[in-house]
Amino acid sequence: MDYKNVAVIIPCHNEATSISQVVAGFKNALPNACIYVYDNCSTDNTLDIAKEAGAIIGVENKKGKGNVVRRMFADVEADIYLLVDGDLTYDPTVAPEMIDFLIDNKLDMLNVSRTGGKDSYRSGHRLGNYLLTTTVKKIFGAGLEDMLSGYRIFSRRFVKTFPSRSNGFEIESELTVHSLEMKLPIGERPAPYIERPEGSVSKL
Repeated sequence: MDYKNVAVIIPCHNEATSISQVVAGFKNALPNACIYVYDNCSTDNTLDIAKEAGAIIGVENKKGKGNVVRRMFADVEADIYLLVDGDLTYDPTVAPEMIDFLIDNKLDMLNVSRTGGKDSYRSGHRLGNYLLTTTVKKIFGAGLEDMLSGYRIFSRRFVKTFPSRSNGFEIESELTVHSLEMKLPIGERPAPYIERPEGSVSKL
């Protein structure tokens, strides 16, 4: 696949230290894809750096990751959408195989679950992820192993019919719950999760 109809969508808030490398990584992994960076109330030069790196830029002034994702879903036209954070914690090199897996298995959403050492993300975050994942599995009888992953692949059908209502980080759980409520075909594949670069902190 040449990935011409793939959009990489990256929500950002104060990611000046990492966004250039994130854009470059996905440009290298998916040279024919369109890379979009949408800025959300940054006080640094994230947007200028993203533009210099070759990304198509956009702005969402209502703060919160859910608001940015909703804006990108509405604005961007593609057949396949790859959603990823701009903090350099997700591996771009696995993107082609993840997209192929979604297409080959006729999925509407593929969750890229995080694997890595205990220092890759906060212990409180790990606990919250476990509790949320367990609760959803009990309610629906199915679910994902890493419901809070910010690395996901979607079909156009999923993106253009997704009724997003969240404002912040609950967007990840809303994406999963929507797919389960609608009984959409979804899947999950693991990939390395990388520690944040120095100077980068969780923001969105």
